[in-house]
Amino acid sequence: MAEVAEQYSVENVRKQFPILSSKVNGQPLVYFDNAATTQKPQMVIDAIEEYYKEYNANIHRGVHKLAQVATEAYENSRNLIAQHLNAKDSKEIIFTMGATDAINLVAQTWGRQNIKEGDLIIFSGLEHHSNMVPWQMLASEKGAKTAHIPVLDDGTLDLDAFNELLQKGPKLVAVNHISNALGIINPIEEIISKSHDAGAKVLIDGAQSVPHETIDVQKLDADFYVFSGHKVYGPTGIGVLYGKEQLLDELPPWRGGGEMIASVSYTHSTYNSLPHKYEAGTPNIAGGIVLGKAIEFVRELGMDNVKHHELELLNYATQEFSKIDGLRIFGTGPKKTSVMSFLVDGVHPYDLGTLLDQMGIAVRTGHHCAEPLMNRFEIPGTIRASFACYNTQAEIDQMVSAMNRGINMLR
Repeated sequence: MAEVAEQYSVENVRKQFPILSSKVNGQPLVYFDNAATTQKPQMVIDAIEEYYKEYNANIHRGVHKLAQVATEAYENSRNLIAQHLNAKDSKEIIFTMGATDAINLVAQTWGRQNIKEGDLIIFSGLEHHSNMVPWQMLASEKGAKTAHIPVLDDGTLDLDAFNELLQKGPKLVAVNHISNALGIINPIEEIISKSHDAGAKVLIDGAQSVPHETIDVQKLDADFYVFSGHKVYGPTGIGVLYGKEQLLDELPPWRGGGEMIASVSYTHSTYNSLPHKYEAGTPNIAGGIVLGKAIEFVRELGMDNVKHHELELLNYATQEFSKIDGLRIFGTGPKKTSVMSFLVDGVHPYDLGTLLDQMGIAVRTGHHCAEPLMNRFEIPGTIRASFACYNTQAEIDQMVSAMNRGINMLR
């Protein structure tokens, strides 16, 4: 691991992010809201401009030069993402508007086709609302039932309770790879294997894992795996649904329109092959192309390098934050990524978050779209500091100093 650290220069990484040299409220920006969205490197920003300036055209339909260049760039991005996730084939990579859109796609295709009255859908108590609400909506429509895997005091999942739920024969298990609210890394290999043994399909929300972990969808054996581009240094409004080819082939389309058809008459339509069956209409062409550039960026950094750097930040922050009187960390399980979710006794998280912003430090406050999880801990929400490849221990020191000042003002 020492060799990994020597190869990684956070100073050089930071130079690639223009926004990190800016100021907020007259103070140098310290950006610790990466679990919500990451900042963008210059190569990603340049790629957006390049598309619109040099080869803006619709894809898959035109024979002219610009259309051919745009189509090639879009499909090259799909191929690179397939390689990055180790998908069997690029046709298993469906471009969506984001992880939320991808989950809804599965709910409205696989779910409508396979979930019947009385069936059980399981999600975990750690889920983002986007991996609960679509299943609740589907269950309401179909007369199905939902259940959740309870969360233990350290923020990990109660796997004994999960094993009991599996005895009820669920049709689907939907679990995040990493909790956005706590940073807990779930044992999804075990969850996927046991779910399959129980006859259930599995969807994994990878919105928080793709920026931090090396993902091998074939090794994991998940049926569906989703992520958002904007959390992995790419643009907003673009994401990915990975699905096993056989499953995707069997499912009906979700949205109708151009591109997703093979032929259309006044009375009947036939549908296109994968992946186009699920990409109706003109897509977010720039987003798809540029997401490939973002994946290229993290591949050049090296996911092992990124993971090592961020774990060092997490360990250092845990050590330094724990010195603050009355600070309680939520999510203390043994396997975590670079998220610190905490409260300070006698201090409202919104008030402290506002004071931190005045000192140039961007953190997230609230329930983090995980309201049931906050209710489980009987708290209104937390302050969340989430770290990325470009953050430093010096920035953590700045936050600790700012928190001490802010806490003294609020108590």
